[in-house]
Amino acid sequence: MRHLTFAAALALGTCLATPLAAQTTAQNTETAPMELSFERVFASPSLDGPTPRMVKLSPDGRYLTLLRNRADDRERYDLWAYDREAGDWAMLVDSEKLGSGRELSEDEKMQRERARVGNLKGIIDYQWTKQGDGVLVPLDGDLYLASIGGEVERLTDTEESELNPSLSGTSAYVGFVRDRQLWVGEVGAEARPITPQEGENVRWGEAEFVAQEEMDRHTGYWWSPDDRRIAVERFDESMVGVVTRAAIGATGTKVYDQRYPVAGSANAAVDLFVMDPDGGNRVKVDLGEESDIYVARVDWAADGSALYVQRENRAQTVLDMLEVDPATGASEVLFTERAAKPDYWVNLSNNYKWLKDGSLIWWSERDGYGHLYRYAGGDWTQLTRGEWVVTKLVGIDQQAGRVFFQGTKDDVLAQQVYALDLADPGEPRLLTDTEYANSATMDEKGRTLVVTRSNDTSPPQSYIADQQGKRLAWIEENALDADHPYAPYLASHRPTQYGTVPAEDGTPLHWEMVTPELEPGKRYPVFFYHYGGPHAQVVTKAWDGGLRQAIVDKGYIWFALDNRGSANRGVEFEQPISRAMGGVEVRDQKAGAEFLKTLDFVDPGKIAVDGWSYGGYMTLKQLQADPGLYAAGIAGAPVTKWELYDTHYTERYMGTPQADGAAYEASSAIPDAARIADPLLIIHGMADDNVVFENATAVIARMQESNVPFEMMLYPGYTHRVAGEQISPHRYNTVFRFLEAHGVTPPQ
Repeated sequence: MRHLTFAAALALGTCLATPLAAQTTAQNTETAPMELSFERVFASPSLDGPTPRMVKLSPDGRYLTLLRNRADDRERYDLWAYDREAGDWAMLVDSEKLGSGRELSEDEKMQRERARVGNLKGIIDYQWTKQGDGVLVPLDGDLYLASIGGEVERLTDTEESELNPSLSGTSAYVGFVRDRQLWVGEVGAEARPITPQEGENVRWGEAEFVAQEEMDRHTGYWWSPDDRRIAVERFDESMVGVVTRAAIGATGTKVYDQRYPVAGSANAAVDLFVMDPDGGNRVKVDLGEESDIYVARVDWAADGSALYVQRENRAQTVLDMLEVDPATGASEVLFTERAAKPDYWVNLSNNYKWLKDGSLIWWSERDGYGHLYRYAGGDWTQLTRGEWVVTKLVGIDQQAGRVFFQGTKDDVLAQQVYALDLADPGEPRLLTDTEYANSATMDEKGRTLVVTRSNDTSPPQSYIADQQGKRLAWIEENALDADHPYAPYLASHRPTQYGTVPAEDGTPLHWEMVTPELEPGKRYPVFFYHYGGPHAQVVTKAWDGGLRQAIVDKGYIWFALDNRGSANRGVEFEQPISRAMGGVEVRDQKAGAEFLKTLDFVDPGKIAVDGWSYGGYMTLKQLQADPGLYAAGIAGAPVTKWELYDTHYTERYMGTPQADGAAYEASSAIPDAARIADPLLIIHGMADDNVVFENATAVIARMQESNVPFEMMLYPGYTHRVAGEQISPHRYNTVFRFLEAHGVTPPQ
């Protein structure tokens, strides 16, 4: 369960091609205040303004490419390229003209759901060739090769989708998954399957369900740098339990038997093989005697001499780094990462990189906070330290020996980008403006930064910077001027306030609040949003878009709080949810509600809570724990009993139902459902393949059997992502009609 924008139609060429001094950043307009509707919030163009996706630099650094969406369709993306030498922009691939419009396969739809891009159309990903002369583009289930000169070559044309396409290390080959097999061919030539077809329960070259959904691993094959070998996953899910998923739609129902490994049940059996590009010389990787494990990450050494496999135990308390001989499959444990404390777990990370000299930059929470280390010759050197966390390894300039990363060193609510020297780490050097929340990516060689920043009064901006953080050129300045989509609503934009309240043990809990323009003597209702689960941070100083302002425009106070168990505060802050989900988070959110009731502008009888997914679960637990504290609750796609959720996520925090049954019983939202005395609205997509619909029916049945009233809104055909240009406003209009019906309304 991962916590639940885009490039726009504004001509980016004017941003990079125009001298910086000539560009304006005016944020004052003469526009009269306009109230935001939910229809406008989700319409095109986006109120966030132009925000590029998938910004990449070519291998030689000359070209900058990105996905830009259309002004008339915020969810459709095309591929654009900027020539940094000539100063010109060009559309490389027009998704509407080139695409076939063919419906995606069910497998690709589900993969997109796993990657949280199920709403996007057109081009959602692409890959530069090693030589920098072209880009591999998946579109409508087929593959294309777009040259930098503008020519486009179609590589596949099939009814089936080509899943997980990837160019080889030298870009001589292209690989993809079709019909549960891995296919490989020379670029421009016919591809063929290099793995066998073994029935509907065995797949080659794909990541299994929990790897995609919970481990942030979306591929199942890995090319060696020299193209000589490919590491390929094979998984067999015949032993995984079946969830019958009825994708109930408006005009009919499709029934899918989905292999879904619920907590405490069997996972897919995962094996790893290494083979030649034609499928020959196949050897099986020795993953150890214990078969009930997770293959967390797979990487090649820079020279292709070794394969590195991160093997995680079922309990997720031990992570072994295996060094594998790609010729024989023989392996040995290079080092072992263990949970930082008892009743904790190893959080998987993509913040690591094998260097050309054979050393490794590695992220670990071993000292209680997520920091970077260097592993070389069997020895460890800590590179960063302190009561803050590194959130992302951005890039490494191996030639200069410099490491670039994001972290919370200066402000947990506004991440910054830093650099340090490998030879003499010392104090990290700040590269970004602390007035903004920042994120960054880099080119493969770690020479150029692509920084994205925003704050409460500035929507996302992106620019290219050198290694010192100096801005070289805007990619998208996205100034809030008179032409910006948000300009008509800027006059009524309300500032965000930040603060902390103490948890029961004194731990400071960060909150954010946006109020309408307050009138003396009046008290206002609160729309109390929460998520509450691990691996997520709600309260930040980044731009939060138009939705929050639309709610404030309706006369409600927006409030959110990050409880213990949430991300980016270190091990001690996250650990209290161990074997205790639905406990400490509920009490921390209660502290937020009690704080709100002390404010003379808050109506203490009109605090409504709203959450989705884990947040939906939190709504149910909060109403059960404290009847009368909240005026109403909205539970969107809630987990209601953790025995229904998947293995890798649930067991990380809760153990198994077999060994920790009492914890599962206490965490369930079912036994105390009859205690809910406050107005409740349950929302669920009827084709949800993540938090399966049975979660909703379980709590519905219990409340009906106990004669407890509640309200419900179901979305036929929608999965865990109930969203769209018309569906999203329908959802929020439903929520506020519900609140109005129960008297949770602004003052007159």
